[in-house]
Parts: sequence; structure tokens; C-alpha cells
Amino acid sequence: MMNIVMRFYLPVAVLFLVVISSCSKQNQESLSGSRPNIVFILADDMGWADLPVYGNHFNEAPNLTQMAADGMRFTDAYAACPVCSPTRASIMSGQYPAHVGVIDFIPGHWRPYEEVTVPSNRTQYLPEEIITIGETMKEAGYSTGYFGKWHLGQEDRHQPWSQGFETVNVYGGGGFFEYADKMSTPLDAVPGRVLSEALTDLSLDFIESHKEQPFFLYLAHYDVHVQLDADSALIQKYLNKDKVEGYPCNAVYAAMVEHVDNSVGRILNKLDELDLSENTLVVYFSDNGGLVSRFDRIPLLAQSKQDIYQGDSLLYVASSNAPLRAEKGTVYEGGIREPLIARWPGKIEPGKLTDAIVSSVDFYPTFAELAGIRLPESQAFDGESLVPVMEGNESDPDRAIYWHYPVYHHDMPASVVRKGDWKLIHYLHDNSLRLFNLAEDIGETSNLVEKYPDKSAELYGLLDQWRIQVGAELPVPNPEFDSRRRYEWGRHPDRGK
Repeated sequence: MMNIVMRFYLPVAVLFLVVISSCSKQNQESLSGSRPNIVFILADDMGWADLPVYGNHFNEAPNLTQMAADGMRFTDAYAACPVCSPTRASIMSGQYPAHVGVIDFIPGHWRPYEEVTVPSNRTQYLPEEIITIGETMKEAGYSTGYFGKWHLGQEDRHQPWSQGFETVNVYGGGGFFEYADKMSTPLDAVPGRVLSEALTDLSLDFIESHKEQPFFLYLAHYDVHVQLDADSALIQKYLNKDKVEGYPCNAVYAAMVEHVDNSVGRILNKLDELDLSENTLVVYFSDNGGLVSRFDRIPLLAQSKQDIYQGDSLLYVASSNAPLRAEKGTVYEGGIREPLIARWPGKIEPGKLTDAIVSSVDFYPTFAELAGIRLPESQAFDGESLVPVMEGNESDPDRAIYWHYPVYHHDMPASVVRKGDWKLIHYLHDNSLRLFNLAEDIGETSNLVEKYPDKSAELYGLLDQWRIQVGAELPVPNPEFDSRRRYEWGRHPDRGK
């Protein structure tokens, strides 16, 4: 009798579970086309290891820590280049720097006597034919705002207001306190008010003015870029703080990290105040890895702050990316792995941690999908939408992402591919290879090329095919090579063009 009952009820129970599971999936809210407000906050030169949520025990960033607790933190997010302009171009275009043609900071580094002559940017601005993320979001009916650093061209036609951004104020560089007349629309000078606060004020005004319709806000900080400078009270706070073993504990740098964190906190508070948080995706990212020391070996503090560390190594050392290897200007993890945090209350699961391998080329397709607009068919895209990841789905374990940084900076010219746990670096000056398993060796200490020749060949094949696909330009032998002068820096031939 029991067997008869089980034979009857078991299929019914299985059918019931299938139906419930199906209904659950059908009822799961898709984020595609949900048209949230989008706030994209970009730090400058902030490394993966600079924030407490990524293991830093000296710097303080309570707002970003809370943002991660309320949202999703990415462990394996990457800038598409280890310097600023190419990564910014990748965000604007959805293309890898080698594809868009901006492969170094504008105008670029130059060592005239090295063994190879390196390529230059194809244009010293974001190419005019590129349909930018600003233009796409504007077409989708979003109000668009851009505040802060641009570094994608100097002429009027190359500025954000010509690239789809309606409300704009660009910082042209020159100091964290002497910025008022260096903005594209000059600001009233407020003595002692730091740049990050001024950019945040502009952003809050934009949010307030556009709270009734979807908006896309791009806040591009200049912190924590050299020359290092910060609020004196904050600097004193960190000078008084006990140092942490294994980290430089530069008080000026730590104060700049807190500047950015304060900005994030003010943005999140404004969204809460206006009851916009549940309809706003906030994304925090950085344009390249953290700087350890300047490539030209000069003091990295602003002149007014150099007395703080006179006679101290911290006059020349900003941060450390440990346990990652190296720094900005290299294709090791310290130069390209970035903090990435996304918050969207009620849509992104709080406290979510993902090891999805993502790149800065992914933001454009992500924001377009959320806005419910198709990507421009006339433009090729290298990125993938992060919407499935934000919805809690598994990422593609077989995805490969790429870098092409064929210039001299803190390291030699190189191309890179990462697929799964494996990363291959191809040095372009001597054709040598480095293979690392990042799951076992995040510090990239053991070159496994000889141990795993098949894996090296597989990844090299992918890298070479990709370089052909995107038209990556390679260095060529330099007839002016002089081994005695190879490390001299010269004026880039395109400077001033």
C-alpha cells in the first residue's frame, strides 16, 4: 500500500516543485530596461588594496565600506589599461584601448633611446566617430551630467559637452585647492575647500535639479592622483594614527582616500534624502592601479606639504598594492586590478561578493541595457553587460579579457590576456612570456611558462588573435637605440598636437 501511495505522490510532488521553481524564476524581477538613475563615481589612481573592504588596515573609508555592505563588491574587476586616458576611453566607448586607438595617457610617455620605438595614440583625443556612453544615455532619455577630470582631448569638440553630456564642468588640472579658475566653468573660490568637495557640490546640484526624470551622473574625481595634497586636519589625523606594518601609511594619501569616501557618502545621503536610492544604481570604480612612486622619481607631495615628510621615504612613496604585484603603469595586478562596488537597494543583494572577471569596457553595455536601449549597431563593442551578475547569476568562467600597453612606463611594453585563473603577459621588447595562476599566486611571483607550455600556447593564441582583431599596433626596432641612454625620458613627439 505504501509503495502505491509513494508512486502516486512522488511525481505530484516533483511536478509541484518544478512549477514553484518555474514561477519563482518568472517572478524574479529583471533589471534590463528598468531605467534606474545611474551614478558612476570614478577615482583617479586608487588601488585595489587602498580600501578597508579590500583589506587595508590604515586608510579609512566608512562610506565605501557601508556601500559594499549594502550592495555588491567585485574582487576581480579590472581597468582596461594601467593609466588614465585609455581606461577613460574604454568606459566612454565600450572598446579596449587598442581598439579605440588611445593606448597611453594623452599625449603619452616617450623614451627615445630604448631598444624599441613604441606606438603612439592614433588620436590625442577620444575619436570623434565614437558614439559615447553619454550620447547613448542621452538618446535613451536620460539627463546627463559630467563633473571632474576628462583627459580625453583638449579642444572644444572633444570635451564632454560635445560627447552627449548636457551639464558639464571639467577640471583642467593644477591643484586640489587652486582649482576655481581651472574649471571649464569657473567656480567661486572658497578658501580651504578641497576639489573633491567642489565636484561633489556640483554633482548634488545636478541630482537635485534632475530628480524628476532619469539621470546619468558621471563624477570623475582627481583624488588620489599626484601631486598629493589634502585637508590639513585630515592629514594630521593620519599623522597621529598608529602605523600598520607592511603598508607605507602616507598620511596625505590616506587623507585623499577619505576625501573620496566623504564624497561617496554625500552622494548616497542625497539619494536617501530625495527618496531616490531604490531607483538609483551607484557604481564606484578607479581608472588604474595605485601609484607607489613617480616614474620620474621626483617628490610626489604638493610643494606646500613636502615639509611633512622632509628626509622621509614617504616624500616619494604614496601607497602599496600588496598583496598584488607592482603598480600603476604596469600590467601586473597592482597596475590594473581595481575596487568596484555597486549599490542598488532592493535590486542588488546586500553584502554580495562576486569573483566575476570584469573590465571597464563592460560599463557601457551594462548601462545601456539598464536604460532599455540597444547598443549602436554602427559601433563594435568589446564589453559585456554586468546585468546578469548584478541579478545574482553566475558569470562566464571561460571569458577572456585583454590588455595592450605597448609603451615604456613603470615597466616594459606588454600585452596580456586573462582567462579563468590564468594570466599570460607577453613582453613586446624581447618577445618573452610570463604565465601566472592567480588563484594560487595573486602576487604573480612564479612564472609557470615552462611548467605549463600548453596553457601558455593556448593563451598566446587567444592574445595574438585578439590583437589582430582590434588592430593593436606593436613596437618596432629602434635604430637610435643607445644602451647608455635607454632610460632617459624625452618629450613625446605628439605633445602639443
